[in-house]
Parts: sequence; structure tokens; C-alpha cells
Amino acid sequence: MRENIVLFGDSITEQSFRENGWGAALANAYSRKADVLARGYGGYNTRWALFLLHHIFPLESTKPPLAATIFFGANDAALLGRTSERQHVPIHEYKLNLQNIVLHLKSCSPSMLIVLITPPPVCEEGRRAYAKSLYGENARELSERTNEAAGEYANACVEIAKEMGLAYINLWTKMQETDGWQNKFLWDGLHLTPDGNAVVYQEVIKVFNEAGLSADKMPYDFPHHSEIDDRNPESAFQQKVCDASL
Repeated sequence: MRENIVLFGDSITEQSFRENGWGAALANAYSRKADVLARGYGGYNTRWALFLLHHIFPLESTKPPLAATIFFGANDAALLGRTSERQHVPIHEYKLNLQNIVLHLKSCSPSMLIVLITPPPVCEEGRRAYAKSLYGENARELSERTNEAAGEYANACVEIAKEMGLAYINLWTKMQETDGWQNKFLWDGLHLTPDGNAVVYQEVIKVFNEAGLSADKMPYDFPHHSEIDDRNPESAFQQKVCDASL
């Protein structure tokens, strides 16, 4: 049976299976070796994500995921007093929620690779332009998110990863290492362009490879066509089933 890799997060994860998305690229990399499942929920913060844990990662499952990415924080970091304040989660609660998500996953499988991904940077000018494209003159002048706040939540995410001994990707820092990241990686000041998705994919693959989960080293679920004897095809499948049972 194929292993499962679960991508758990907000809209940046939900959109990752679109064309040129990081989830789609990951699924392609692990084709015929592991099933990559996107469990992304647009607009969700870590507070609401807690209600999904027992549904997505049931404790009684006989086949827990091989690996999982946890990618929240962009909504938690929405500012109070602005248009998206209903999504705001105080930073101390954000950290506690991340801890609880991780502890639940560890209860599902102590050997599961858990990767925390920080929120990406925010281009406030891009957010204002996007709001104006939607609401015209009724758009608020102040962005509902700031890069400074996103950075604080990114640092909190890294702190939890280090405290719990987890792999992590500091996307907030990584993206800002590139000149012109505001338009190169973000199409609306928050969500990812194809280039932005490529950054996430490359970072996730790097972490997976370092953890010994390289797709190149994982076996196919069923024989490669070159291994099938056209005069005696069943022999290849019998051998595969025997290998799997061992």
C-alpha cells in the first residue's frame, strides 16, 4: 500500500494543487510511490484547525501518514481593528495551538515526519492594491496584514519547531532573500505565484530528502513495466505482493 503525505494548512495549502502549485509538484515527485493529500482550508487559523484534527488525523487509524506539513499563521497574523480581525489569533495562543497540533500528530504516529512551515512575508502595497481591485473606492487604506506581524508569527513558528525538535521551513525569511520578492512570489501581497510555489516545493523536498524520504529512494507501489515479462506477467506481480507482505 502506498504511504500518505498530508499537507495541512490554510488557503496557501488549499491552492497548492492548482497548476504550478507546490502540492501538485510534490504529488508528481512522489507519483506511484506515495499519495500526497491536500487538506487546505482557506481562511482558517490554528484555532479553527484544531476542530479538524480528529477528522484528518484520526487516532484510531491503522495507516497514519508518513509525513505531514503544518502550514498556518497567515490568518492568525491578521490585525485586530482591521478588515480580517475575525481571523486573528494572539501569538501566544498561536504557539499553543501549533503545539497541540503537533502533539496530536505524534499521538497518531511517533515516527511521522512533521514539518512546520511559517507564514510567508506580506507585501502591504500588494494587499491594498488587491483590496482596491475588489472594492474600488470603498477599500480600506490600511492593509489587514503587515509584514512585521507576519514575521512575528514566523518567529513564533520557528520557536515551537526548535522546542519540539521538528523540521521547519522559515518561508518568511527565505522569500525575502530574493530581490523583488513582493511581485515575484506573491500575486496579491499574500498568496503565491508560480515562482512562490516553486520556493515552497524546493524547501519541502529538501527537508524530505534530509529526513530520508527522498522519492528517488522509495519503491514503486507496483512493478515498473520493464520488470514485467509479457509471456509470464503474473510472476512480477506475485513477487511484488510477496515483497510487500514481508
